[in-house]
Amino acid sequence: MNKTAQIKKNHQLIKFRKLVIVSILIGFLSAFLGISLKKITEYYEEIFFREVSVHPVFYIIFPVFGLSVIYFLRQYLFKKKENKGIKEVFESTASKSKNLPSYKIPSHFINGLLTVIFGGSTGIEVSTVVATATIGSVAHEKENVFRQYKTELICAGVAAGVTALFSSPIAGVLFAFEVISRKVTRAFVISNLIAVSIAFGLLTILKEEPLFAVSIVTWNLKAIPYFILLGILAGMNSVYLTRCVLFFKSQFGKIDTHYYKIILGSAVLSLSLFFFPQLYGEGYHAIKGIFGNAPQTQLTITLALTFIGILILKPIVTSITLASGGDGGVFAPSLFIGAFLGLLLASILNSFFHVNVIPVNFMIIGMAAVLSASIHAPFTAIFLVCGLTNDYTLFFPILVVCLISKYTAKTIYPYTVYSYSPSLVK
Repeated sequence: MNKTAQIKKNHQLIKFRKLVIVSILIGFLSAFLGISLKKITEYYEEIFFREVSVHPVFYIIFPVFGLSVIYFLRQYLFKKKENKGIKEVFESTASKSKNLPSYKIPSHFINGLLTVIFGGSTGIEVSTVVATATIGSVAHEKENVFRQYKTELICAGVAAGVTALFSSPIAGVLFAFEVISRKVTRAFVISNLIAVSIAFGLLTILKEEPLFAVSIVTWNLKAIPYFILLGILAGMNSVYLTRCVLFFKSQFGKIDTHYYKIILGSAVLSLSLFFFPQLYGEGYHAIKGIFGNAPQTQLTITLALTFIGILILKPIVTSITLASGGDGGVFAPSLFIGAFLGLLLASILNSFFHVNVIPVNFMIIGMAAVLSASIHAPFTAIFLVCGLTNDYTLFFPILVVCLISKYTAKTIYPYTVYSYSPSLVK
């Protein structure tokens, strides 16, 4: 009896060691992929955006060129398979037999990069999530001992990838839990903590700086009613974004010839970028710009109309980018919408009601609120945005507003772009 127990104990120890080793490997590869994609995208997006600023004709050339290259790559290199985004990850974790094929790693990496640098109004986050999930999926197939840990290893890849993008290991684990797994097992805790530790260690070695260098001084209890208003507006804006994505994907899906989708999508994208250059790519350059000018922002009719135009157009151009073949998701658009919504509300309150709120605070809280409502993951949004600024001063108001925005969005429309399925509403 003791011998049997010892054999069982040894077997469990071997499984544990192998799980640790594979988690380290997944964490490193996923973080390396995420950091590489982020760095390359930032570098080329800045170069191309500078070019379109000097030569506006590129507003016409870049979108059609980028979407065309992605289409031909899918046709002739990536097995004619379209990328479905995070739904691919859900399908894999829900099925014992359906795995993420290894070509998804280069497919999402390259297509996500090309979409953003050529002006597609989305971000690389979902491309990174699916590519890193594939690393976990491929790892789980390598040994029989990992077969039972499929979801856990996929989540480890995702958590490390999110950590690499946003410098927040807590956000990485919470995203894997709130959006992908929705359950915690011992293997989940072990694999995900190891993976995000490796990812954060790599970020530390590379001395990665927070994406947004913002100085947050304080916040006032008197601002809470206005924060609540921001949460409600953020929830409404997130529903608008979700419905736009679903609507345009449905409408473009009715177009049989793919190149017609590219031409139509490029035309809308080019026109929008020409009038609102802030919509180019991820839009982080625009967020950094308004962060820098937020304290001095005086609301004029022109500025108000610009902000409103951006808030109306961003969900549309994001949706059309995705519907016409671009690779990406709603992470970066949600952060973008939240920042502009927060600044617009703060500017209205200060200009017309003289309440003297702090615009930067509203921008940061708005970013977290719209993301929380868009993906129905408030705790991911909290730690992700705090990681982006490397500051937790606004933790409490962000928590409150993220919960308000999520439940506002769910009350209006119960689905996200991840959870929606036509069969659910028939």
